[in-house]
Parts: sequence; structure tokens; C-alpha cells
Amino acid sequence: MSRWKLALIVVVLLVAGLVGWRIFHSGAAPAGAGRRGAGANADAPVPVTVVAAVNRDVPVYLTALGTVQALNTVTVNAQVGGQLMALHFAEGQEVKQGDLLAEIDPRTYQAALDQAVAKKKQDAAQLSASQSTLARYEELIKKNFVSAQDLENQRQTVRQQQALIAADDAAIASARTQLGYTRITAPISGIAGIRQVDVGNIVQANAGSGIVVLTQVHPINVMFTLPEQNLEGVRSAQAAAAAGLEVAALDRTDAHVIATGALKVIDNQIDTTTGTFKLKSEFANADAALWPGQFVNVRVKLRTVAGGLVVPATAVQRGPEGNYVYALQADGTVAMKPVTTAGDAGDDAVLVASGIAAGDKVVTEGQFRLKPGSKVQALAPGEAPAPPSAQELSKLKDSGAPQQRRGGRRGGG
Repeated sequence: MSRWKLALIVVVLLVAGLVGWRIFHSGAAPAGAGRRGAGANADAPVPVTVVAAVNRDVPVYLTALGTVQALNTVTVNAQVGGQLMALHFAEGQEVKQGDLLAEIDPRTYQAALDQAVAKKKQDAAQLSASQSTLARYEELIKKNFVSAQDLENQRQTVRQQQALIAADDAAIASARTQLGYTRITAPISGIAGIRQVDVGNIVQANAGSGIVVLTQVHPINVMFTLPEQNLEGVRSAQAAAAAGLEVAALDRTDAHVIATGALKVIDNQIDTTTGTFKLKSEFANADAALWPGQFVNVRVKLRTVAGGLVVPATAVQRGPEGNYVYALQADGTVAMKPVTTAGDAGDDAVLVASGIAAGDKVVTEGQFRLKPGSKVQALAPGEAPAPPSAQELSKLKDSGAPQQRRGGRRGGG
């Protein structure tokens, strides 16, 4: 091997050794510093928000999805056929019971009534003549000028003509009723929908489509279902409530209450396919806030728990063994305590049946960084942790963070 090749190999080995030494020392120093820094940070308390459990009267609710249903819905049909002459309502208008809605050409029915009246007059004239003849026969029978058979025949004639008069009265009443059907009035108070037929069309009696649909919305019903396991509780609470259980209808986001009413009917059977039972509630709906066909969230108030123990809903966590909370201890650490919940206590609180006592402080924010025995910095709701002091910053520097930066610069050089 030539001398210059040997020199080249020695130079390469020296360079490789130098590079390896630099890499080893530049990586080892930050790793040690990182461990020292991590140990220092691990001892720092975890900032969390805590709230004390309190006693208060808690209403117990059941919730469901409900459908608004008109108290009454009527399809207004013509009861006689003929040409539609006029409509006396506007689409969407609120009408009262008895208001005139439409008119059908009455001429044919007026003529039928006039004919029935004339027929009665004709029969009445014949009855009058027969009654006069009967009166004469009754005088003549005393003098034996007529036979008893003739007298009896005349009496039968009068009875037949009296029956004809009664039939004429019925025919007149029927014709007058048919004539009255040409004026179509509202059978209920409600809101008129979209008209189904226009003026000038020939309408038929009791046609399927009708003329207009009226829906009664004052008051109005909300239909909803509950699981069958709630049946006994609802029935017991309904029996104890003199005016019916309080029911609230909320918007689809549960943001606010649209209207309040009362439970009216619990259905008499359970749906075997779904395991639920139907309920009907009634709302005054004076401001028409509820509308037929609308979907609402329903909240039924079953009872009120006096002095129930309440914590924020965010404090209750779900684990493999059930619900639990992190409770603040006297030494500034937290302990995991299993709890039993007894339902919602409003939109953002939970009723606790057992596991903690009134006054116990539970963590409501920051649980993801905790484990049993973790040291915490307890903060009130909305309070932010204080910035680190100069002494704490000095401890962080002594923990090795500056060495990390210097090591980085050496490595970069």
C-alpha cells in the first residue's frame, strides 16, 4: 500500500471519530437536562376549577321528543252539489265557529223548497174541504140523511189528508235544510289552510278533497312517548297532581321554553314493538307559538326533591366502574370518589344520590391531567392561574433548560 493511501485512511478514521464524539456529547447533555426539567415540572400543582356541592330543591324531569297536533282538524266539505259561487275566507285567516266560508248556487234548492211549500198549500186546501164535508155529515147523521158508512169514509179521508200535510211539513224541512247547505259555515274556530277549490267549479257533496281544512290551535296538543319503565312513575305523579303534571315545550336546541302546559292523557296501552307509551299534553297557546306538525323537545316535571345534593354536570366523569368525581382534599391533592347520580338538575347540573356530601369541592375543569393523589391548584370558575414567579422561573433555569439551548447551539455549530 502506498504512503499517501495510508495517510488518507488515517485522516478518514480521525474525522469519523471526531464526528461521533461530537454527536454523542451534543445528544447526551440535552437528554439529561430534559429529565431534570421534567422532574421539576412534575412537582408543580395542576391548575383545576373546583366547585362545592350544594343542597337545593331539585325538580325531577323526564324528557322526550314531541309532535305538535291541532286540538281539532276539520276538512270542510260541501253537503250538496252545485257551482261554487263565492269564498268568504282568506288562506291563513283565523275564523270563528259559524262564520260563512263559501256559497253554492242556491237556485235549484230554492225551487225545491218553493215546490214543497206549494204542495203543502194544495194538500191543506183539500184537507179543509174534507173537514167541512165531515162536519156536515156529522150533522146529517143525526137526522139519518147519511149512512154511518159514509160518515166513517169521510173521517178516513180527513185522516189521510192530515197525514199528507205532515209529509209536506217534512218535505219543506228537508228542502229548507238542503237550501241551508248552500251556505257553508265554519264548524269550529280555527285557522283556514290553503283552499282546495276555486270559485266557479262544480263541487260534489262530501268530496274527498273538500274546500278547505280548518285547524284549531287555541288550545293545542303535544303528543310524545316515554319508555315503559317510566309508566308507573308518571301515573303516580299524575294521580297526585290536581291540575295535571307540568309539561314544557322547548325548541329543538333546548335553548328556551316555547310554552308550558299540562299532561292530559296517558294512553291505555304500551306499544309492544317499541316498548313505549303515548301521552297527550295540552297548551293554551294564546300566542300561537306552537304550530301543528312542529317538532319540540318535551320536559315533564314529575316531582321536586327537597334539599337534593347538586354538582355541575361537568364534574361527573364516566369510568369502567361507573360514575366518579375528583374531590379536593385538605392537603391540596385530589381523590377519585365513585358517585351515584339520580337524574338531571337543570341544564348544567346533576343530582347526586351518594358518594359525596354537601360542601365537598369537586373538580369541574382540568380532569384530563389528573390521577388520584395529584397535587392541584384550586381555582374558582372563570379564574385563571397566576403567571410563574421569578423564583419559579429561576428553578426552571436551574433544572437544565438553558443547557438544552446551549447544547443545541453546539450541535448546530
